[in-house]
Amino acid sequence: MTYELFFALAGFVFGTVFTPGPNNLMLMASGANFGFRRSLPHLTGVAVGFPLMILPVGLGVMQLFDAFPALTWIMTALSVAYMLWLAWKVANAAPPRDGEAQGTPLSFLQACAFQWVNPKAWAMALGAITLYAASRDVTAILWVSGTYLLVGSFSASTWTLLGQQLRRLLTRPAQLRAFNWTMAALLLASLAAILLQR
Repeated sequence: MTYELFFALAGFVFGTVFTPGPNNLMLMASGANFGFRRSLPHLTGVAVGFPLMILPVGLGVMQLFDAFPALTWIMTALSVAYMLWLAWKVANAAPPRDGEAQGTPLSFLQACAFQWVNPKAWAMALGAITLYAASRDVTAILWVSGTYLLVGSFSASTWTLLGQQLRRLLTRPAQLRAFNWTMAALLLASLAAILLQR
């Protein structure tokens, strides 16, 4: 990969991982509700899970969807169902009267698995592979995956820390509850926006 192509890839990755989407909204909500330390498994699952998803996508998993169009509808249905469940989980993470957040942040495996039903993740993976590893060369796919691992780790940490800092402003349970409902609504809005682009 040439320097020019790598810098173009890095810019593409930066633009896709830092923009608001399901992963970033959930990380911010997790940081606000559970703090950075407790959100580390969720953060790591996002940072590692997406680059791991790129590998099979780049090596041809998309050919299954071409061969079996019904898989697209099944994946869409799974995506919608899982996003609805996550929105409910985010909305109901507000603390009771004692001020401790109910529930738990996503685990590492849950966050990794989410990448496979996240419509934005699919769009990002397909775009990156199409633009920067069109030959499906393993080395090019590894460059794409590695760049997402590096930049994505920074992005996931930033969004989680942003949520943790917002927690200082959300001093009353009602404020945190309103924040969580807003994050849940934005999560659903991001899903709707992605699905309408199809």
